[in-house]
Amino acid sequence: MYPYLRLFKTLVKAHLKSPMSVDDESVLKMRVFFSDMDFYPELNNGRYLTLMDLGRIELALRTGLWRTVRQKKWGLVVAGASIRYRHRLKAFRRFNLHTRIVAADDRWFYFHQYTSRKGKTYSSALVRTGITSKLGVVPVRRVLEALGMPNWNPGMPPWVEAWINAEKLSP
Repeated sequence: MYPYLRLFKTLVKAHLKSPMSVDDESVLKMRVFFSDMDFYPELNNGRYLTLMDLGRIELALRTGLWRTVRQKKWGLVVAGASIRYRHRLKAFRRFNLHTRIVAADDRWFYFHQYTSRKGKTYSSALVRTGITSKLGVVPVRRVLEALGMPNWNPGMPPWVEAWINAEKLSP
């Protein structure tokens, strides 16, 4: 089940927090709840990606991207993800979800998201996202112009470029 209560809490808190730049990192404080657990009892591997949705939503709200998407009648889409699970997040433990846009190309924004607890990384993900319209994927350049940031370019880290190239080799 989708965490609608957490979504509502994220939406409310994002409106109360100060705006942020697209270069900033969003950090959400979370806890592993009963509904997040699997049989072991720890954060379920699929739930990590669902909770990461909330990190991207919070960043979109605080940077103004959400407002622009809604005004233009665009949508947000995930077009790929790769996640590495490093350590188990046990039942009822607190953790932080970090979200940052690390790259962009002609079509996609690339988010690095990771969970941490007491300075230790528990999972790390690269998520390729896009903005869509009725005509398909909106070019990043057009999105940035709508945000009033036509010259924004975070660069392309080699590890993101390697992931993109590896994805091209997939059947």
